[in-house]
Amino acid sequence: MKELSLNVLDITMNSVKAGATLIEILIDETDTALTITIRDNGCGMTEEVVQQLANPFYTTRTTRKVGMGVPLLKLAAEQTGGHVSIVSDTVDEAPDSHGTTVTAVFDKTHLDFTPLGDMIPTITTLIQGSPDIDFVFRHTKPSGATELETAALREILGDGVSLAEFEVLQWIDGYLREQYAASV
Repeated sequence: MKELSLNVLDITMNSVKAGATLIEILIDETDTALTITIRDNGCGMTEEVVQQLANPFYTTRTTRKVGMGVPLLKLAAEQTGGHVSIVSDTVDEAPDSHGTTVTAVFDKTHLDFTPLGDMIPTITTLIQGSPDIDFVFRHTKPSGATELETAALREILGDGVSLAEFEVLQWIDGYLREQYAASV
């Protein structure tokens, strides 16, 4: 993928499919490193499934026989000397704390570092497609942070307004752009 934001979209869609009601997308950026963490409270995966995720010929989908999300993220991280870790607990193993955490670490100074890209369309696409899920987005850089919590928006807007409405998505886009501009 040309931008890591597309990997974030792909991995986060797995959280949506896993029935998560809360998904955190946390990006921590220093001058030399980028860490992306996607954490959810979905149904989780067994250790056997987690071990298979790096195999592009393993997928739980029935529509195609390959699953490239995790292998491509892993490749992008490892090309920079980084790594990907996945920790998951199934609902049967941990009824009160089930879910999955995917963490990818990149060396930003490496020649093969894939740029993060524009996270704003990624976040707005996720919210538009799954407006009832609580998303927490936080991108921390040395110059500042960009944050959005959809639960807080939902509380302000009330029950009658969907986060998928055009005007709400426009506001979210502008809100995130203002924060990014302030943290340049």
